[in-house]
Amino acid sequence: MLMTKQRRPAIRTLRGWAINVLNEAGAVRECEEHGWMQDRADPQARERAFDIARRDPPADVSHQEAEAAVRDVLDSIGDTCPECPSD
Repeated sequence: MLMTKQRRPAIRTLRGWAINVLNEAGAVRECEEHGWMQDRADPQARERAFDIARRDPPADVSHQEAEAAVRDVLDSIGDTCPECPSD
């Protein structure tokens, strides 16, 4: 039986790759109404994202650079959508 590994989508930037990793790990979510990325504040999901960055960085990127990219993305997003009205 032929088995294939599911291919990840082509990512053009390191930041785009980091967002994809965070999304796959469940560390971020997208505002359904406006599309802004939001931090889910889930420590286990964050750790899964860092594990992915260490284990499977993009080609020609060190695992330190991949971890730094994930950290930079997490530092640049909040836990609320800037366009949604606050409660």
